[in-house]
Amino acid sequence: MALLANKCVLLSLSAVLLCCLVGGASAMLSSLPPPPPPPMVNFTIGVQGVVWCKSCRYHGYFAPMDASPLPGAKVYLRCKHGRRAVTVAGQSGASGYFLIQTSQQVSAFTSQQCRVYVPRSPVRACGVPAYPSGRKGLPLKFQEFVKRGNGLQGMYSVGNRFFRPKYRGKCH
Repeated sequence: MALLANKCVLLSLSAVLLCCLVGGASAMLSSLPPPPPPPMVNFTIGVQGVVWCKSCRYHGYFAPMDASPLPGAKVYLRCKHGRRAVTVAGQSGASGYFLIQTSQQVSAFTSQQCRVYVPRSPVRACGVPAYPSGRKGLPLKFQEFVKRGNGLQGMYSVGNRFFRPKYRGKCH
């Protein structure tokens, strides 16, 4: 019986000690100053890629890809979340390369909410979407952060967008 009473006293003391420690720790935490607010970051988005014509030998033909760059293609970065949506337009240059740089309005979206669309080829003879097929948009893939004069820019890539002729070998 005395052994049982000693165990009960020991358990009671352990419980009191635990309560004191926990209560003291929370009192210490509540006396600390609040953490500073996160710094404001001027954050923009840049998206790059290349538009190609598969299997046609136009100016700039690149044999390892069996494709030619398509200059003048209209390119759109579209970000959408619920009812909010933003579209930023761009255009491919002489090498088929495009770079769309955005303002801060797009930074409210995640990269999974944005896609790049090239609705049609600037060359009628090479107007069938090959990759991605149809009017599907290309997903953004993060590459790096780039320091710009007014803050940081998250640079993304969408890779290559391919078109092809309707009939193989009919490029003109």
